[in-house]
Amino acid sequence: MILVSCSTGNLTVIADLPKTLKEVSGTETLIDSDLIWVHNDSGNSPKIYGLNQKGTIIKELNIDSKNKDWEDLTSDKNGNLYIGDFGNNENKRKKLSILKIKKEDLQSDSLVPIERISFYYPNQKQFPPKKKQQYFDSEAFFHFNDSLYIFTKSRVKGDYGATSIYKIPAIPGNHAAILIDRFKTCDDSRCWITSADISNDGKKVVLLTPNVVWLFTDFKADHFFKGNVTPFPLDISSQKEGICFKNNTTLYISDERSHNRGGNLYEFKLETED
Repeated sequence: MILVSCSTGNLTVIADLPKTLKEVSGTETLIDSDLIWVHNDSGNSPKIYGLNQKGTIIKELNIDSKNKDWEDLTSDKNGNLYIGDFGNNENKRKKLSILKIKKEDLQSDSLVPIERISFYYPNQKQFPPKKKQQYFDSEAFFHFNDSLYIFTKSRVKGDYGATSIYKIPAIPGNHAAILIDRFKTCDDSRCWITSADISNDGKKVVLLTPNVVWLFTDFKADHFFKGNVTPFPLDISSQKEGICFKNNTTLYISDERSHNRGGNLYEFKLETED
């Protein structure tokens, strides 16, 4: 892994999100669609929302599943959408799921069915484990080559920036998540991984923290952490929860509305220094 330096990233606010989306978490775009799909965090209604670029809600779908702790959204090249119901703040959940919504059901006006993809971490033996072993929360994932890649969020004090990549097949069942690799951003809670995405061309991976976008490039296959890594410190500090590619060089980023800040949809251009 080679660390590449870069300049501070400037976020451009493109929309003030409606109050309905006060706790916006996942953010995703689909191939052949102009909508930006989002959802709220745990405890909210099991709904997803399709927005235009002004942040206006164009489509609202009721999902046939409880919002236990929805954390992120991703999609595949066929236009199917996936909801990551794997938030695990206390590291005691045994039933972790990803909910697949078929492309054709995104046009529905009735209750939307899901296919459930369940998984578990084979290396988690206690629920919850001791505080120094609580590495099994997650808020980030994406779809790549018929698999789902889950990035964990550490709850271990002094090691908050540690993340592990786990891989499961993108098909219904109860899968043992396969550990692929590990990475560390920094040490404190500003280092938590809160969302992830991969570009449509499969050449760029981004991880989001409250203050930094981490860009990974020049990797082979799914060895995402083995190429170059470029951190983009952001010029707005907030509770950022969602990231996705608008195209191969531009990102959408969303944040929660909290303490009179946030609640916005941003654009961010990936521009590295030569």
